[in-house]
Amino acid sequence: MSGFTRHRRSGRIIATFSGFEADLLRSLASQLVELLRNEAAVPSEHADPLEAMLSFEGPTTEPDDPVLARLFPTAYPGHEEEAAEFRRFTEGALRDGKAAGAATVIDGLEDAGLPAELGEEKVVIDIELEPDVAGVWLKTFTDLRLALATRLEVEQDDEMFWASLPDDDPMSQAHDIYEWIGALQETLVDALR
Repeated sequence: MSGFTRHRRSGRIIATFSGFEADLLRSLASQLVELLRNEAAVPSEHADPLEAMLSFEGPTTEPDDPVLARLFPTAYPGHEEEAAEFRRFTEGALRDGKAAGAATVIDGLEDAGLPAELGEEKVVIDIELEPDVAGVWLKTFTDLRLALATRLEVEQDDEMFWASLPDDDPMSQAHDIYEWIGALQETLVDALR
């Protein structure tokens, strides 16, 4: 894995992925979209007709799923009413934005030639991103890392735990993916500078 670099002449952000790597990124981004879309918002009763017309029917409580709770933390801890109002007016748009970002990654991989199903043939995917689209990828990598860290219960200074797991342990393999996304994220940050 070489990661992202900036093309000297065009200024585009470029990377090359194996078919396996590209398919893994597509799968992770697809799972993120599914997660963002599956937990329904809690509708509220409308006391204000203008509010009903503008459709501010976002959720008012913290999501049940720990990953969603991490992606959409409570804005005002200890202030339930303010936190509920903030969530109601912002979370729907934030979810849409994160899902659109993940879809941008999927579309970019598929537009670069990633087939719907990987076969036995060797596939190489060359990605070229304009800097603004690369910024969307960067945000999606952040969301993916937060999701993986939450599911794996990654904590600060727990490197010894992860190093002690056997290579064939599914948790170790998932942690390797978490680390790989972090490495991609780091090269993308460097390329955007």
